[in-house]
Amino acid sequence: MKETILWAALGTGFTFLMTTLGSAMVFLLRRQRESVKMQRIFMGFAAGVMIAASVWSLLIPAIEEAESQGMAGWIPAAGGFVLGIAFLMGLDFLLPHLHPGSAQPEGAQSHLKRTTLMVLAVTLHNIPEGMAVGLSFALAAQHGGDPALYSAAMALALGIGIQNFPEGAAISLPMRQEGISSGRAFLYGSMSGIVEPVFGILTVLVAGGIQPIMPWVLAFAAGAMLYVVVEELIPAAHLGEHSNIGTLGVMAGFLVMMVLDVALG
Repeated sequence: MKETILWAALGTGFTFLMTTLGSAMVFLLRRQRESVKMQRIFMGFAAGVMIAASVWSLLIPAIEEAESQGMAGWIPAAGGFVLGIAFLMGLDFLLPHLHPGSAQPEGAQSHLKRTTLMVLAVTLHNIPEGMAVGLSFALAAQHGGDPALYSAAMALALGIGIQNFPEGAAISLPMRQEGISSGRAFLYGSMSGIVEPVFGILTVLVAGGIQPIMPWVLAFAAGAMLYVVVEELIPAAHLGEHSNIGTLGVMAGFLVMMVLDVALG
C-alpha cells in the first residue's frame, strides 16, 4: 500500500507541477490576441488527451476488469460512465463557479469574487483527473504490481500532466485578461491543480476496499472526464474565428495520449 501511495503521489505530483508550469505562461504571453489564440489550442489539446485517456486508460480497463470477475464487461462500463456524468452534473449545479469568458456564474448563488468562482470552475474539473491517475495505480497494485499496469498508470499520469500544461495556461491567461496581476493569476492557476494529488491519494487509500466495484469506479472517472470535455473544453476550443485551430489541438492531444498509452501500456 505504501509503495502504491508513493507512486500515486509522484504521478499526481507531476500533473500538479505541469499545471503550475502551464500557469507560468501568463508571464510570457502579454498580448490579448495572442493569448486567446493559444487558449483555443490549449483547450483543444487538453480535450484530445482526456478523450483518449478516458477510452484507453479507463473504459477498456474497466471492461477487462469486469470480464475477469465473470461479469458482462459493458454493464459496469456503461453504469459507471453514467454515474460519473451525473456526479459532475450535480457538482456543476450545486457548486458556484464561473467559466473563463462567461459573464454569469453557474451553480448555487453566492457572493464570492469572480476570481474565486473561476478557480472553483477549473478545480472542480480537475477532480476526475486526479481520480483517474490514482485508480490506475490502485488497479496495478490490486494485480500484484503488474509491470504492464504500472506502465499504463505512468503513461496516464504523463498524458494528464502534458495536457495540464495547456490547461494551466488556459486558467491563468483569462484571469490576466480580467485585470488580475500576472503573479496572482499564476498563483490561482497553479493552485487549481492541487486537488489532483489530494483526490489521487484518497482514491488509492480507499481502493483496497472497493476492488469488487473497481470496473464501476474506472468507468465513473471516464464519464466524469468526458463530461468536462464535451461541456467545457471543446466549446472553449472553438470560440471565435478559425475554429480549425481548436480542432487540430483536439486531434493532436488525442494522438499523443493514444501513442503514450499503447506504447507504454
